[in-house]
Amino acid sequence: MNAEQLAQSRVLIVGDVMLDRYWFGAVDRISPEAPVPVVRVQRDEDRVGGAANVALNAAVLGAQATLLSVVGADEPGRKLVTLLVDTPIRNAMRQDPTLKTTVKLRVVSRQQQLIRLDFEQKPDHEVLAAMMERYEQELAFHDVVLLSDYGKGGLEHLDQMMNLARTQGKTILVDPKGRDYSRYAGATLLTPNRAELAQVVGDWSSEADLTARAQGLRKKLGLKALLLTRSEEGMSLYTEEGELHIPTEAKEVYDVSGAGDTVIATTAVMLGAGMSMEDAVRTANRAAGIVVGKLGTASVTPKELWGQA
Repeated sequence: MNAEQLAQSRVLIVGDVMLDRYWFGAVDRISPEAPVPVVRVQRDEDRVGGAANVALNAAVLGAQATLLSVVGADEPGRKLVTLLVDTPIRNAMRQDPTLKTTVKLRVVSRQQQLIRLDFEQKPDHEVLAAMMERYEQELAFHDVVLLSDYGKGGLEHLDQMMNLARTQGKTILVDPKGRDYSRYAGATLLTPNRAELAQVVGDWSSEADLTARAQGLRKKLGLKALLLTRSEEGMSLYTEEGELHIPTEAKEVYDVSGAGDTVIATTAVMLGAGMSMEDAVRTANRAAGIVVGKLGTASVTPKELWGQA
């Protein structure tokens, strides 16, 4: 896959955006107030998170990636807008003064995450209602639609979005959330992890049982494919032709946060560039193996994937 082919991939990413905030420090002692480590914070770093990290993964691979979302007009929201300026992402976000931007704060010492603090508040109104017209406009210029659902309220109009994308013959990838997968019916590809799938189909007792449950869900929802990400067990792709099990390529695992973002973004880019579903998923698995060796939400470059510039 060369740079020219990757540049032909046009991916529209829609979903919940958040700010990933990191505090890095040293732990030299235990607190005299309680049996907890005292972290002496030495530096901090902000990164784009949620659907914005998905978009960054797609853009870093060389695709034309557009991010459609809504954030608050608060300090984290302004920080996100600033961070996006320094990326290749085409920004179609807007700021809503009535929203509070979701922030995930991770405290890290010696490459280990000690604690994560989430600052979030579900919106009391449909945040993307005013963006539907923009969504329709953007659809015309993109081949792949990636719906990144983090359950934060940004995809309340998902049914309408999927119907529009299907009508225009777009490839639709969904990173799902919650127990009700009926809202994702008709998507091209769904990418749950083990815990997410078990919420929907129940716990499985064997590989054969898992296959039966996964294929049953795929057929029920009318999906072209279902991709199960299985952490250290790699990935399993379920299609009408059968199932494909791909072992993990991770050599060192520092942090799995954001690995799912890398998987769905890489798959979307490769499908948009004309790759087959099976080859796209194999490439995504390789990308995930690279990204878990990095700390925090991260992305993978074409050079890391294929050794090319």
